[in-house]
Amino acid sequence: MALKLFGFSKHVIFSFIKITILLILNFMIKKADSGCNNSVITSITPIQHCEILTSLQSQSFDGHLSLQDNEYAAKDFGNIHHFPPLAVLHPKTVSDISRTIKHVFEKGSNSEMKVAARGHGHSLQGQAQAHQGLVIKMESLKGPEMKIQTGEFPYVDVSGGELWINILRETLDYGLAPKSWTDYLHLTVGGTLSNAGISGQAFKHGPQINNVFQLEVVTGKGEVVTCSENQNADLFHSVLGGLGQFGIITRARISLEPAPKMVKWIRVLYSDFSTFTRDQEYLISLKDTFDYIEGFVIINRTGILNSWRLSFDPKDPLQASQFSSDGKTFYCLEMAKYFKPDEAEVMNQGVDQLLSKLSYIQPTLFLSEVSYVEFLDRVHVSEMKLRAKGLWDVHHPWLNLLIPRSEIHDFAKQVFGNILKDTSNGPILIYPVNQTRWNSKTSLVTPEEDVFYLVAFLTSAIPFSSGENSLEYILNQNRRILDFCSHAKLNVKQYLAHYTTQEEWQTHFGSKWGAFVERKRAYDPLALLAPGHRIFQKEGSTSI
Repeated sequence: MALKLFGFSKHVIFSFIKITILLILNFMIKKADSGCNNSVITSITPIQHCEILTSLQSQSFDGHLSLQDNEYAAKDFGNIHHFPPLAVLHPKTVSDISRTIKHVFEKGSNSEMKVAARGHGHSLQGQAQAHQGLVIKMESLKGPEMKIQTGEFPYVDVSGGELWINILRETLDYGLAPKSWTDYLHLTVGGTLSNAGISGQAFKHGPQINNVFQLEVVTGKGEVVTCSENQNADLFHSVLGGLGQFGIITRARISLEPAPKMVKWIRVLYSDFSTFTRDQEYLISLKDTFDYIEGFVIINRTGILNSWRLSFDPKDPLQASQFSSDGKTFYCLEMAKYFKPDEAEVMNQGVDQLLSKLSYIQPTLFLSEVSYVEFLDRVHVSEMKLRAKGLWDVHHPWLNLLIPRSEIHDFAKQVFGNILKDTSNGPILIYPVNQTRWNSKTSLVTPEEDVFYLVAFLTSAIPFSSGENSLEYILNQNRRILDFCSHAKLNVKQYLAHYTTQEEWQTHFGSKWGAFVERKRAYDPLALLAPGHRIFQKEGSTSI
């Protein structure tokens, strides 16, 4: 006869005991924190979590709930903050996610359990972590296979846990591809759509959040809602760029376009910042222009052109061999033109005409022709090289800023001309985009000018190193950059932002803050979701 105690089965009692022991051990272990603000983490009793986890274990899942070996969920690409969860859900279906969130939600405001959706683990500051909470591993959500619709308005339906690289491979079989990308494709759909998804196509097509027809979302109440511009539009706009605060994206309908076969990939250098930005802004203003436009800053580096020779060919090898970059600051304009092999002649004529209007340093014109996939997946090649050297899983204290065109020169003069001494710790991207291509209804905040710049400091710090290669040095450098922006009263917005107080977030969102709070009340009233951003406390500790 099955053991019964206070109405509970033997299985539930043993689960309760097991979870209690794990929780007590977890609380005895010193918190693995490397620089977080502990003031935003409320005191939680093991019993509160024990009750929820025990009851969750009694639920029927298509996937499974893991209480052990979850250390990976306390790490991310930034490798700066490490907050261990108590459990990880490996969902196989959307109902697994819905059932879990609904179960936690129904415990009410007395519960302090928090839930974070984790994609491919490429957050920078612990945004997808849930300290002593529950992490949902979105890559486990396989769901229905990708569904591709051809015709006048082609699209692909994909799981929120799908990687963009897989979407590229699948859609290419139909001669189609998404319009807007990120520079790195091994990211999940739900992850990039919760932020923005920006790359060199954004000036033309807007970010990835502007190229979505429909979403399926699990809200903070556990409700599964389909939304679009015409159906539940407020939730649709809330979730896009919403940092995971209003719901978890479980499915997305992504806009597609005819895919090219090849890419003409071009780089040139400038020594004058004004000339560089003038040419960038000229190119993004044209209707018939390149398909991809980015740029980056090079400070005090030697042999720039020699390093390019691995992937590019100089237009004039003799002039290129005589060019010296030692000890100087240069600005690289990077462009790409998509084409099909039978269009090569017309494409080259168009490229030559565009280049003739630019004022770059003539000997620095380098060109290459690669496949469309090779171009889009270019960062993954660098990843493999860094992994082989043990230099991928290091600290990545990245800083991403959106800067109005009217203030980019003041920013560059101080930051590139004073604060930064070199760019040896990683690339610095800089390129303009057109505001008209960005949907102001989403939760994303940008500078309020027709043109603004993305400036991304993609630095790496070597563990246990000192001096300019250390994490402390780079974090201090980031603080100096932000302090300058603040003191100079530049209207800069952080992208992939990290703040530790609600006051800072309120400043960040500006005029959108009121709507952001109202949306939080509507879709996640108990503040269960995405605690790693530290925007809202749970209702029991700090009112929303």
